[in-house]
Amino acid sequence: MRPGAQPNMQQIMKQAQKMQQQVAQAQAELAEEELTGTAGGGLVTVVITGLGEYKSVKIDPKVVDADDVETLEDLVLAAIHNAAEAQRELADRKMGPATGGFNLPGF
Repeated sequence: MRPGAQPNMQQIMKQAQKMQQQVAQAQAELAEEELTGTAGGGLVTVVITGLGEYKSVKIDPKVVDADDVETLEDLVLAAIHNAAEAQRELADRKMGPATGGFNLPGF
């Protein structure tokens, strides 16, 4: 672009529309993905979608101990964090190309 030249507004709008379509496609793909977070060697498992919707929690009966509820709570929390980290990484991979590297809040 020449110094002092104005950007072509039509071209900018076209690029914005393309980005919006790519974001919508990436969001649709994320909604279909399911990720699993585990803790305690698989004793607690959490399933989450690529958009961050939690689908299920599975707890192996071996880890249930009425005298040690705190350990179970820690394992559930660890599995949730594990699933959330996997979701963030997937969202970064899917949304990065769609947003041209812009960081969009919530994704």
